[in-house]
Amino acid sequence: MQFVIVGRDGSDEQALARRLACRAEHLQACKEMKEAGTMLFGAALFGEAGNMNGSLIVLDLPTRDDVDRYLEQEPYVRGNVWQNIEITPCAVGAFFLPQSKTQV
Repeated sequence: MQFVIVGRDGSDEQALARRLACRAEHLQACKEMKEAGTMLFGAALFGEAGNMNGSLIVLDLPTRDDVDRYLEQEPYVRGNVWQNIEITPCAVGAFFLPQSKTQV
């Protein structure tokens, strides 16, 4: 099953600094999940001022419990970057999926 995760950063003055402090670890985790086929897509979100202020991620994991386990290890969660997290089940179109994945 696929899930869209939207993680919104805090709005305090240290929010961007927290994000940047965790960014390398977050990107490495994303790379590993992409290579494993469990992260289909990721994007940084930007505010009106042009600063990163959130993330959008599409995961392909069996269950919501697996998503929760991912979030427990996510550097932006552990580093208190994401202050609000929305999780929505979705169905990614088959033509967007890697050839090794099948649409549910």
